[in-house]
Amino acid sequence: VQLQASGGGLVQAGGSLGLSCTASGRTFNNYRMGWFRQAPGKEREFVASIKWSGSSTYYADSVKGRFAISRDTAKNTVYLQMNSLKPEDTAVYFCAAAVDGLAFSQGYWGQGTLVTVSS
Repeated sequence: VQLQASGGGLVQAGGSLGLSCTASGRTFNNYRMGWFRQAPGKEREFVASIKWSGSSTYYADSVKGRFAISRDTAKNTVYLQMNSLKPEDTAVYFCAAAVDGLAFSQGYWGQGTLVTVSS
């Protein structure tokens, strides 16, 4: 299984950025896909998740109302649209996949993509 994240970059505070994660290597019908992030000197934290075969989504309180997770099953891709970005959103963002109901730590992880928000 491979998860390939892309779309990171440098953006000014208040701006927007979209991340993509293309999944391959198996079918993900009973999986949940997630985005996590790790800021310098901090632990990795949950950002958002979505059920591959449905539309149920979950968000961290810190991004609720600003970020939106979605997926395109035909393209095997999960997206994270980030709006109203803040400097504290600066982090390496990771995508992950896990069997629905299991912890993401027991699933698959992609490499990170760096998002830098300047003030």
